[in-house]
Amino acid sequence: MQLAARGAMLGQNIIGEVTESIHKFLIDQYSLTEQVPRFEEDLSFVPKDREEVVYIYMYRASQNPNLRNAKRYRQAPVFVKGDDSDEENLFYHRPPLLMDLFYLVAVHSKFRSDAERLLGWAMVALHDATHLVYRPRKFSLPDGRLVDSIGRPYDLKADPTDDDLYMEKVSLAMCDDLTVGDAINFFSIQEAPYRPFLTYRARVALDGPLVAGDGGTTIRIPSLGRKDRQDDSEALTSSSGRMMASRKPPEGREPPGPEPKNLRRMSEEPTENSTDTED
Repeated sequence: MQLAARGAMLGQNIIGEVTESIHKFLIDQYSLTEQVPRFEEDLSFVPKDREEVVYIYMYRASQNPNLRNAKRYRQAPVFVKGDDSDEENLFYHRPPLLMDLFYLVAVHSKFRSDAERLLGWAMVALHDATHLVYRPRKFSLPDGRLVDSIGRPYDLKADPTDDDLYMEKVSLAMCDDLTVGDAINFFSIQEAPYRPFLTYRARVALDGPLVAGDGGTTIRIPSLGRKDRQDDSEALTSSSGRMMASRKPPEGREPPGPEPKNLRRMSEEPTENSTDTED
């Protein structure tokens, strides 16, 4: 049986793209004063003048428990018609890896009232960030082509009103993830003064490669092991299919310790060649 072809890995850049989207969203939405605040990721940065600063720092990433154990391949929501027929090619993929990204948003100003005003603006602005990342979902075919769910060449500006077009959406939600004591320790580690802060959670999905299929119920894919390691076919497996350590069977060796005495079971009858004597 010929192994199925695999597409390229996708989704590994979504974490950095979410951070950049938060920066861009707040810069575009700011309208309090003529001068836009400075956006920083280094919490220890302190301006020397009256410049206002908004700090955005991703401090934690954790896996969402949903679909954690769902590793079975299933049909991907992408439909590409063949070149010679009207039949659609079938592709399979694993469920996406769902991740929760936690961000700390803090503000700095020379006067505390201005810092509180800036924090209130950031809170209201991020509350409306329902489409922080909203774009057509990208799929990488085994032949290297990048398409959307309809099978068209990928276009970031495609019409999102199409019902058959799957969209990738990332939004923020305010959460109470850090206590005041945790925040004080966090700022102390960064050698930064304590500032008013908010915590937000962004939920993202990291998609893996697509696997080409022929419509059957069995998909055979190449092993994910390294090529410089022992071949999987040489590895030992139990009757249930569980991998076992590959080791040689023990050789017949004499047990350690003194020479064993001539012992026999009580049920055994003495033979003519027996040398046992009673003291």
